[in-house]
Amino acid sequence: MRILMLQAAIAALLLATLDVAAAPVQAPSAPSATTNTASSGTFTREELDQMMAPIALYPDALLAQVLMASTYPGDVSDAVAWSNAHKDAKGEDAVKQVANESWDPSVQSLVAFPQLLAVLGQDPKWVQRMGDAFLAQPDAVMESVQRLRRQADAAGNLKSNEQQKVTKQAAAPATGTTTTVPAGTQTIVIESSEPDVVYVPSYNPSVVYGTWMYPSYPPYYYPPPAYYYPGGALFSFGIGVAVGGALWGDLDWGHSDIDIDVDRYNEFNRNTNRNTERNVNRDQISRDGKWQHNAANRDGVPYRDSKSREQYGRQLDGAGQRDAGAGTRSVA
Repeated sequence: MRILMLQAAIAALLLATLDVAAAPVQAPSAPSATTNTASSGTFTREELDQMMAPIALYPDALLAQVLMASTYPGDVSDAVAWSNAHKDAKGEDAVKQVANESWDPSVQSLVAFPQLLAVLGQDPKWVQRMGDAFLAQPDAVMESVQRLRRQADAAGNLKSNEQQKVTKQAAAPATGTTTTVPAGTQTIVIESSEPDVVYVPSYNPSVVYGTWMYPSYPPYYYPPPAYYYPGGALFSFGIGVAVGGALWGDLDWGHSDIDIDVDRYNEFNRNTNRNTERNVNRDQISRDGKWQHNAANRDGVPYRDSKSREQYGRQLDGAGQRDAGAGTRSVA
C-alpha cells in the first residue's frame, strides 16, 4: 500500500514539473508613452511648459527673435560673453558694434537687449533645449506659449499697459454663422505699445501663472540682475530699448512658424554683415517669406533628435561647412 502511495506521489510531482516547463513566458511590458517620447527625442507637454515659462510673455516679435536665435546656442553664448564685456551697450548702437561678428543675424540682433542676454546666459543648456524643441516641435512650442499666456491671463497677470498691448484673436467663424469661439481656442497676441521701442518684461513664473499645473516640473526661473529692473514688482518692465531694425521676425500663430519682414531683414544685414562670409539672405528665408534654420550657422553644435540630425545634416552636405575642418562645438 505504501509503495502504491509513493508511486502516485512521484507521478503527481512529475506532472507538476512538466506543467511549469510548458507554461508560456510573458513578454516584457510595452514601454510607456513617456518612455517613447524620451527615446524619440521629443519633449513632453510638461517639459515644454517648464522651459517656455520664462519667455512666453515676451512681445511676439521679441519672442520670435529668441526662438530663432536659440537654434544657434553657441552663438548665443558668444553674444552673452560680448554683452557681459560691454555692459552699457544696448539698442541699435550695440547691434552696430557686433557687425563684424560671424554670428547668425538672429543672435546679432539680441545684443540690443542686454537684460535679455543676462537671462539667457544663466543656463546655456536651457537655450539649446529650447532651440531643439522649436526645430523639432514648432507646433507644440507655440501651443505651449499660448497655454501659458492663457494661464497668466486667467490669473489676472497679463494686461495691456504703457509698455505692451495684449489682444485676443480668434479664427473667423464659418460664413453665415455667429459662433462664439471658446476662450481656450483664442490666440493671445502681445505687441509693444510703440512700434520701434521694446520693453523686455521680467516676472517670476512661479507667481505670474497662478497655480502651476505640473508640480513635478516646476517652471524655470532666471531672474535678471536688479540693475535692469529696479523695484522688483510682480511683472516689471525695464527701460524701453529703441530697436530700429533689430527685430524683423513675427510669430505666425496660424501656421506655427515665423514670418520675416524681408525688407527690414535685408536692411539689417546690409548694416551688420558687410565683412562676414555668411549667406544671410538665401539660406534663411523661404520663398514665401518664412524663416528657415540655416545649419551652416549652427557651428557644429549637435542636434537632439534624429529627424533634425537627418534634415539639417543633408543641408550641410549640400552647402558645405562654413569653417572647413572645424570641430564639433559644445555648449557649456
